[in-house]
Amino acid sequence: MTMQEARVIIIGAGTSGIATAACLTKQSIPYILLEREDCFASLWQKYTYDRLHLHLRKQVCELPHFPFPKSYPHYVPRKQFIEYLGNYLKHFDINPLYQRAVELAEYDGKGIWKVKAENRSSGRVEEYAGRFLVVASGETAEPRVPQVEGLESFNGKVIHSTGYKNGKGFKGEHVLVVGSGNSGMEIALDLANFGAKPSIIVRSPVHFMSRDMMYYASLMLKYLSLSTVEKLVVLVSRIVYGDLSEYGIPFPSEGPFTMKLKYGKFPIIDLGTVKKIKSGEIQVLPAEIESIRGNEVLFRDGKSHPFDTIIFCTGFKRSTQKWLTGGDDLLNEDGFPKPSYPNHWKGPNGLYCVGLARRGFFGANLDAQNVANDIASLIPQEEREGICVM
Repeated sequence: MTMQEARVIIIGAGTSGIATAACLTKQSIPYILLEREDCFASLWQKYTYDRLHLHLRKQVCELPHFPFPKSYPHYVPRKQFIEYLGNYLKHFDINPLYQRAVELAEYDGKGIWKVKAENRSSGRVEEYAGRFLVVASGETAEPRVPQVEGLESFNGKVIHSTGYKNGKGFKGEHVLVVGSGNSGMEIALDLANFGAKPSIIVRSPVHFMSRDMMYYASLMLKYLSLSTVEKLVVLVSRIVYGDLSEYGIPFPSEGPFTMKLKYGKFPIIDLGTVKKIKSGEIQVLPAEIESIRGNEVLFRDGKSHPFDTIIFCTGFKRSTQKWLTGGDDLLNEDGFPKPSYPNHWKGPNGLYCVGLARRGFFGANLDAQNVANDIASLIPQEEREGICVM
């Protein structure tokens, strides 16, 4: 078995992985980029719904060293974002090795990280070695579906949000959306727009903000304290959306930015969902699922409702615990960094992580630049191979 070697092994060719590859290229540092899917940014290309846009303005979401075209709108739609990522790979000559499913990554104790990956095309196991290992497999590596009693007896369709594209096939159907994050809220909106009858489970308090509120909040943070901006945003949100508790949505006791920092919980960027809730086109259900019997879903408040489809918008799991050995000092059991921000991206023995700190594109891009700069500081210039720096 031939061992393929490079200074750096990057695992994952999503936005974090390709950002890291570009930053290493700028530093003339060779790498190998492994991706288990058959394309880059597979989440965006294969597992997101049609109407998805970047929730934040493009300047905040652009990858390192490559701005969005001026012709792109402030909030970039999915298709244009994929186009941008494709151009990013071309510009930096990034060539991931696709269909490489990592089975093991471990430190040999002698300064080398060794990786074994199944080539899904050939079925063979390949080996790679590098002085540095960058974990960029993402926060959204594997869909998470909770265990629900009787789910296997459900007579209708059951999908995760990664399997939802649009509401065309759901017209007239009663659809239960499980999960009240941004994906759940927007999928419920999309279903309502296509004539479905969606219900969404909302168990915990959530903040609603518009795109403009987020944008102006980011501007104010340059001049005002976080607590001051947070109070202003909460006030404006209450004025715009009113008291949503009468519709089954409790108001949080903590501010949106505080909840993001403490729990990793993003505020909901409202694109029309609140209006649909108020009009009754989207029904809010305040209790968890107790069990399922056929098409009947029983909730913990004792009520039950029939549904034709259930869509789980219940998030994702990380995959690192399945294949990473020796990363306990950097990542916890759930695959998130143990070190506190802003030193979360670096572990011992040449181990790094990018895009796992729950700080969005902006945070992941800073990670990528920090990792590349740190690796560059450890490799003398004369040892770097000649790479075209763009």
